[in-house]
Amino acid sequence: MNSSELLPVGRRVAYWRGRRKLSQQVFADRLGRSKSWVDKVERGVRSLDKVSTLRDIAAVLRIDTAVLLGRDAQPAETAGQAEGVDRIRAALSAYEMALARPTTHGAVLPADRLVRDVEHAWMLFQHARYPQVVAVAPGLLAGVQRVAADGWGCPLLVEAYRLTASLLVKLDETELGWLAADRAMAAATGDRLLVAAAAVQLGQVFRASGRAREAEAATLTAAYRIASEDGSPGALSLCGTLLVQAALAAARRGDDRAAADLIDEAAGMAARVGEGHDHHRTAFGPTAVDLARGAAALDLGNASEAVGWHEKATARDAWRWLPVEHRAAHLIDAARAYLQADDPARAGRVLADADRMAPAEVRQRPAAREVLAQVIRDPRAPTTIVQLAAALGLS
Repeated sequence: MNSSELLPVGRRVAYWRGRRKLSQQVFADRLGRSKSWVDKVERGVRSLDKVSTLRDIAAVLRIDTAVLLGRDAQPAETAGQAEGVDRIRAALSAYEMALARPTTHGAVLPADRLVRDVEHAWMLFQHARYPQVVAVAPGLLAGVQRVAADGWGCPLLVEAYRLTASLLVKLDETELGWLAADRAMAAATGDRLLVAAAAVQLGQVFRASGRAREAEAATLTAAYRIASEDGSPGALSLCGTLLVQAALAAARRGDDRAAADLIDEAAGMAARVGEGHDHHRTAFGPTAVDLARGAAALDLGNASEAVGWHEKATARDAWRWLPVEHRAAHLIDAARAYLQADDPARAGRVLADADRMAPAEVRQRPAAREVLAQVIRDPRAPTTIVQLAAALGLS
């Protein structure tokens, strides 16, 4: 590691100015600044908080902005992720159940072990540890498909496919995610609650791939099939989550009335379920519904309304009870809302919050990297975000 990388940004400026054999006065003249300004920057008395200034300094010093900012943040390991996705694709290409025999060698894991493995993988996902989920998903799929080939374990199979679909949507692998969601729906056939659970991921995949009408139709159908269930918290959570998914699909296609009506209907169910629950991996409750109101407003082009819902929902104690993945994903949407509201500084701060909370959500999720790239185009973007973007190769 170059010794300059261990220094604060002001000291890095001084280091590279010395390397270029520029006096403070000459350096200041080339920047159009005063010698006093340069001296304060180098001593850390004055912070560098504008993207444009950082780029000007880097240009005069003939270095990349990433070098000026240092390499504190590590870039995402996209090659390993791609290899992991290929392994997931291979696992989804197996047809043990249709062939009525395992197509891969290996002992069938005990049922209790598979249950624990699926539970652990969901826990990793909900903590936004996507690289770890990518690593374990292929073996998990192989295990549950083997036991399903022996005629049991369908609920476990549905859960494994749901998890895989959710992961692939995060990684923008929507076509492969569609296959996983479709497998979940097929495995759930005959059980209305299992079908409803699988339909949550099907709706996510459809929306992510630009099929808003299909997303709305599929989630509404599944929701109304279980609307007459016993009113248990689990059934209400699934029905309400499906209505939220349908509302987001309606917002995506510009139908504000349908989006509002569906979210209002979901809100009534959320009030009955209450906060702090995660039935069927939905994290459904009043706060989750209000976050969805913000997401719908954003898709409908109402950035100020989206910001309002964000600030209202995240001020509650229940905000902290949501899974890390849910909160971090919302913060990416909030950053988009602040950008649309012409507040790139707050967009940057929200992204920084998301990165501290769940680094993989920002660094490995293509949608988040796109928002990050938009933020740093504005000269008012916070320096910390410029540093992160540079480390990820987005400068």
